[in-house]
Amino acid sequence: MAASGAVEPGPPGAAVAPSPAPAPPPAPDHLFRPISAEDEEQQPTEIESLCMNCYCNGMTRLLLTKIPFFREIIVSSFSCEHCGWNNTEIQSAGRIQDQGVRYTLSVRALEDMNREVVKTDSAATRIPELDFEIPAFSQKGALTTVEGLITRAISGLEQDQPARRANKDATAERIDEFIVKLKELKQVASPFTLIIDDPSGNSFVENPHAPQKDDALVITHYNRTRQQEEMLGLQEEAPAEKPEEEDLRNEVLQFSTNCPECNAPAQTNMKLVQIPHFKEVIIMATNCENCGHRTNEVKSGGAVEPLGTRITLHITDASDMTRDLLKSETCSVEIPELEFELGMAVLGGKFTTLEGLLKDIRELIIEGNMKAHFIMDDPAGNSYLQNVYAPEDDPEMKVERYKRTFDQNEELGLNDMKTEGYEAGLAPQR
Repeated sequence: MAASGAVEPGPPGAAVAPSPAPAPPPAPDHLFRPISAEDEEQQPTEIESLCMNCYCNGMTRLLLTKIPFFREIIVSSFSCEHCGWNNTEIQSAGRIQDQGVRYTLSVRALEDMNREVVKTDSAATRIPELDFEIPAFSQKGALTTVEGLITRAISGLEQDQPARRANKDATAERIDEFIVKLKELKQVASPFTLIIDDPSGNSFVENPHAPQKDDALVITHYNRTRQQEEMLGLQEEAPAEKPEEEDLRNEVLQFSTNCPECNAPAQTNMKLVQIPHFKEVIIMATNCENCGHRTNEVKSGGAVEPLGTRITLHITDASDMTRDLLKSETCSVEIPELEFELGMAVLGGKFTTLEGLLKDIRELIIEGNMKAHFIMDDPAGNSYLQNVYAPEDDPEMKVERYKRTFDQNEELGLNDMKTEGYEAGLAPQR
C-alpha cells in the first residue's frame, strides 16, 4: 500500500515582497548555524507572500540551518492568518550528491521514534513489515522525526476517508484497518524496519550515538541507475559523434588576414608537415600582393615537452649546411667559437636549412676557415636539427634532454599553470 502524503490542501505561498527593513546580510560562515533551541541569534527570515489558497498576503519564514553530522538545509514555512492554511518543507542547500543513499533503521524502542529525519522530496520511504511505501516525489521534503513520518502518512491516508465512506468505497474499511496498524507502530508494539532511499543522497537519519557507530542504523551509498538519473533530471550527455578525420597533410589551407606591413588584405597559406624522426609542425606563409611583403613562420604542432632539448652539432664539412632545421620561437642559437648567440624569439619560428639560418656568417664557415659548434637550446623541446645518419646516431651531433630551470619555466609561463590535481583545492559541497 502506498501513501500519497498529500497533507497540504494547496501549493506553497508565492513571495511578492521582502520585509521593509531587512537585516544586513550575515557573514558567509554564519549563514548556516547548527540548529539549536538555545541559539537566540538564529532567527528565520520573514517574507510577506501571497497565499495561493485565499489570495491574501501570508508570511513565509526561511531558516538556514545545519544538521549535526550532516549538511546545510533550508527550512521554509508558510502560514496565512486569513484562511489558516500553512505549509512546511525543507530543501537541501547543497548539490545533488555523487551517489544515492539508503538508510535502514531498525526501530526497537520509543526512543527511536524521536530520531531526527531529513527526507527530501526525491526520497522513497518503506516499512517492509507492512508492505507500505511512500513513493518518491509524492510528498514535499520535511525536517521531522521517525514518529513525524508515520504521523504524516496517517494524515495522508485519513484525508479522503470521509469521501470514501460516503461513496461506500470498499477500500475505506481496508484503509481504516491499515491506519490502525500504523498507529500501533508509533507505540513500537513490535520492532519494525524503516527504510529511506534517496537517489539524490541528501536525506538523513540521525545517529544519536554519533560519532560512534549506531548498531540499529545501516547507511548504504550506491551508484544511481539510469532511471534514477532521469528522475532527478540528470541527463547524461549523448556521446559526441566523432567527426570524420580529415587528412590535412596533403592540403594547403588558406585564410584571410591583413599584411603586417601595409595592413592590406592578404592571404595566408598553412600546411601541416610531418618532419621525419621528429613531429608534426605547422608552416604558415603570407604573401601581400599590395606591397610585396612576404613572411613565413613555423609553429610546433604539439605541446610543450616535459624536458627541454639542447642540440649540439659539430660542423666539420660544407655538407652540414644542407641539414634541415626547425627552430621554434622559444629556441636560442649559439656558436661558441664565434662568441655568437641568438636569443629566444628573435627570429621567430623557422623551418629551413642550417645554411639558411646562418646566411650572415655562412661565408666564414663554408670556406673552412674554422670548425665550429652549432648549439640549439630550446627549453620547450620543440626544435629539431636533421640527423643525416638517421636512424643511426650522428657522431657529430649530440642531443640532450634536460630539466628546465625555474627561470625557463617562468619565461614559458609554466610556473603558474596547473593542469593536474586542481580539483583537490575545491572543497566538496555537503
